[in-house]
Amino acid sequence: MVYHDITQEQLTAIVAEAVRAELQKCSRQVPVGISVRHIHLSRADVDRLFGRNYQLTPKKQLSQPGQYACEECLDVIGPKGELNKVRILGPERKATQIELAQTDCRNIGITAPVRSSGNTAGTPGITLRGPLGEITVPEGVIIADRHLHMSEGEAAAFGLKDGDHVRIQVDGVKPGVLGSVLVRAGNGHSLDLHIDTDDGNAFLLRQGQLVTVLGKE
Repeated sequence: MVYHDITQEQLTAIVAEAVRAELQKCSRQVPVGISVRHIHLSRADVDRLFGRNYQLTPKKQLSQPGQYACEECLDVIGPKGELNKVRILGPERKATQIELAQTDCRNIGITAPVRSSGNTAGTPGITLRGPLGEITVPEGVIIADRHLHMSEGEAAAFGLKDGDHVRIQVDGVKPGVLGSVLVRAGNGHSLDLHIDTDDGNAFLLRQGQLVTVLGKE
């Protein structure tokens, strides 16, 4: 492959990506990111909960480029209880989305489906409490599916593509296999397996632990 009009910095990044992809191809290992319950807000709902033109405050960068945890938190109120100080993640989304684990849903009396992020049509609504009071969103509560973020180069090295489903082997004290893991591959993705706290606890996984991609389902 011949590269034209490329800077040294860009060439270094390309080489680093190729090396990382080849290393992952050999080991087929990926790091685990355990997602605690969190909220994505639309611009309109930021205004309603915090005030017109309020800007969320980045607290910590997350594993995926451009994604960050915010200083701000909200209370999530269900029919049978509430979850306090649930972290907001940025940047803002087109539609508000609340990602909970099954245990969270059970504790507040709500039944949510397993969905991919952004697929909120027909999901339950919930009440959110912020500095300016409470709002009720008509839909948006999901249990996030298991998914594996990969760059295009990493996906190619694994012989995978966006939209594939894979099985992943977990070793350790409580070993097992995670099935039906959706591959999300493309620009803006960085290698990371995202699961929720229920899956993490079931397999006694810890943040950053390496697990092995077995192959497509």
